[in-house]
Amino acid sequence: MLFPTIEFAAFFAVVFAVTWLLNDHNDPKKWFLVAASYLFYSAWNPNYLFILFGSSLGNYLLALWMGSLPDGRARKLLLWFGVAANLALLGVFKYFNFFVANFANLLTSLGIHANLPFLEVALPVAISFITFHALSYLIDVYRRELKPSKSLVDILLYISFFPHLVAGPIVRARDFLNQTTHVSKPENIQLAFSVFLILGGLFKKVIVANYLSTDFVDGAFQNPSAYSSADLWLAMYGYALVIYCDFSAYTDIAIGIANLLGYQFPQNFNQPYRAFSLQDFWRRWHITLSTWLRDYLYKPLGGSHYGIAWTYFALMVTMLLGGLWHGASWNFVIWGAMHGAALVVERMLGLTGKDGARRLPPLLAWLVTFHFVCFAWIFFRSQTFDSAIDYFRGMFSFQSLAITITPLVALMFVFGALTQIVPARAQERVEAWYDRASLGVKIAIPVIVIWLIAVASPDGVPPFIYFQF
Repeated sequence: MLFPTIEFAAFFAVVFAVTWLLNDHNDPKKWFLVAASYLFYSAWNPNYLFILFGSSLGNYLLALWMGSLPDGRARKLLLWFGVAANLALLGVFKYFNFFVANFANLLTSLGIHANLPFLEVALPVAISFITFHALSYLIDVYRRELKPSKSLVDILLYISFFPHLVAGPIVRARDFLNQTTHVSKPENIQLAFSVFLILGGLFKKVIVANYLSTDFVDGAFQNPSAYSSADLWLAMYGYALVIYCDFSAYTDIAIGIANLLGYQFPQNFNQPYRAFSLQDFWRRWHITLSTWLRDYLYKPLGGSHYGIAWTYFALMVTMLLGGLWHGASWNFVIWGAMHGAALVVERMLGLTGKDGARRLPPLLAWLVTFHFVCFAWIFFRSQTFDSAIDYFRGMFSFQSLAITITPLVALMFVFGALTQIVPARAQERVEAWYDRASLGVKIAIPVIVIWLIAVASPDGVPPFIYFQF
């Protein structure tokens, strides 16, 4: 069940109405939202509902047990057991075949031919996000930053809540669970904020990302030899806009939907292609993932507490694992390694922080950062290492500079670029105007915009890119 579909619109209309009808009865409301979230998840594969429930119940019980123990070895062992169990679930479904295939290739290179078993199962949707939410809860309980919840329904809702279930944003347990202990207040709903997040998300996904992908970017990456060098450069920039518009669209819609239901989610994007350094980029791109990796991986590894060499090591490990989290492919590992190495180089050259940003002229700092991010996206988008190399080879061959993009694709480039340029205060002014508008205008605006998007959209709605992660 995809956000930009009639089916989801009907689903959400029912969920919204029942949620607020039950608002004065908090526990029944939460059980209803759990049931709705399980129904939402079952639209992909109902056979995997046991994973969702099993993860929630197992982590609920582990946290209760861990919370009852004093600090010491037993408590730490229980934490490691919980972390290992969650990662094992992720590893079996997402990485088992990848590691088996690479081990088989290693044996073949040594002259050993082995018939190793592979798992013939589909990757469960949202398995990575389920794992990250569960780990956040367990680790926060271990650190005593959060008391273990005695309410099973709260944990079931935290892990399964349908707006963030499939592709984030990654919501911290302490932030979400603080909102489940009391009824929601209608006055806390930011109507204009939610409406424009949802409408903007629909436009970015259904119009900008879809047309850029189907009419230009996908073809260039599937067969780069059929495109000119100029087209390949444009397709690289196009994919940068596609993945931003696609992913930020999902999280914008998720944040807006959650707010309409009475729950607050954190911001996940802040015009990342305006960054003047890689460190700045990761403060703007998939913010909830980068802060998760910082707090639950980089800092536990030691961060910057053990000298500069160890800081570089921790950065590289964090980004390598961050790359591998995106998928079982060496291309994702390379993508993570590129970002890790760039972050290390920035620190070595003193180019991080506000003072470091002034070491380079702003335009040069932006150009270097933006193009590095775009070059790394080529490995992220390409299916194999060889196809990525072929793409680079075509880009830098400069055998032809013919440009074949259509006026429609050019217009999508403009719309995509505007997402990085329009200042936040402009959106705030529009939201303030919407808040002051009459009820008729408040109803007419979303109806008209959604109708225009539906009329202008291509046939079919492909899944969001981050569904595969």
